[in-house]
Amino acid sequence: MSREPELKGRPGPKGRPGPNGRPGPNGRPGPKGRPELKGRAARLARLLPTGRAQAARTPFVLLVVLLLGGGLIGLLVLNSALSEGAFRLDDLQRETKNLTDEEQALQRDIDAYSAPDALQRRARELGMVPGGDPAFLGPDGKVKGVPGAASPARAPLVLAPEALATATAPPPTAAPGAAPGSTPSTATPGR
Repeated sequence: MSREPELKGRPGPKGRPGPNGRPGPNGRPGPKGRPELKGRAARLARLLPTGRAQAARTPFVLLVVLLLGGGLIGLLVLNSALSEGAFRLDDLQRETKNLTDEEQALQRDIDAYSAPDALQRRARELGMVPGGDPAFLGPDGKVKGVPGAASPARAPLVLAPEALATATAPPPTAAPGAAPGSTPSTATPGR
């Protein structure tokens, strides 16, 4: 009983298909209808998937394509959201700058109104005069100091509201001993 073992991939005896379904040596197509390939073409043909292997790869390819497409769409949505956020940030920074400028202008106005010379001018416009000597009350109830009455050193300067913008100081008076019609000279210190 010496029987030769059949090798896989080789055609069986008398041209019948071998165990792998390939045609025999007579060159007729095998059961799947493929012609017999030899040499390099046969090796390359084995690399190509058969019907069942190709059917198994289709869902995987579709899954990869869907994942790539979903990823690209996700990146597009993310990029759009970032761009929208950048525009909103730019608008908010512009608004912050405008509000900061307005705040600084208002602070300058407050500083100008609370300057001592502005307060004194406004007090004179309202008819106020500088106070006299103050008196203080101690913790025991005794009065310390001699209170004095307010003395109008100068008459209050009362201007109409529209004249306030143009009037900054009373006009200068001529110095004693100066000739009438001549203007007083102002010397600049340090020059």
